Amino acid sequence: MKLKIYYDGHCPLCVQEMRSLQGKNTANAIYFVDINRLDFSELYPHIDVDKAKAILHGEDDAGNLMYGLDVTYRAWSLVGEKWRVAPLRWPIIRSGADKAYLMFAKHRFKISRWLTGQERLDCSACADLNKSE
Repeated sequence: MKLKIYYDGHCPLCVQEMRSLQGKNTANAIYFVDINRLDFSELYPHIDVDKAKAILHGEDDAGNLMYGLDVTYRAWSLVGEKWRVAPLRWPIIRSGADKAYLMFAKHRFKISRWLTGQERLDCSACADLNKSE
């Protein structure tokens, strides 16, 4: 594994993106962790759940944390599709993209409802995205 992604499994759009990544994660370079797991705080005490609900968190093998679009960029790079998000890290676009991401993250449930018809998923709708745990 090269990246752990701590994502909000109650967010339909977040889960949709994680499933897209998992479908391309043939080398198992990414490990997906739903921050809503009952044992999350016990297993990952170094991740503040409230902060992880506000912004996507990721962690590399060395234990370095990354956030927001840096996680997205790293994940899509690991599955060989960096081109999907590369412009979001270009210096001229980066700052605006990060601000837009924070607005998206803050309003993701409303946006999910508009785009998918579902505001939140309950845990029974969440699935373990990892092939084996």
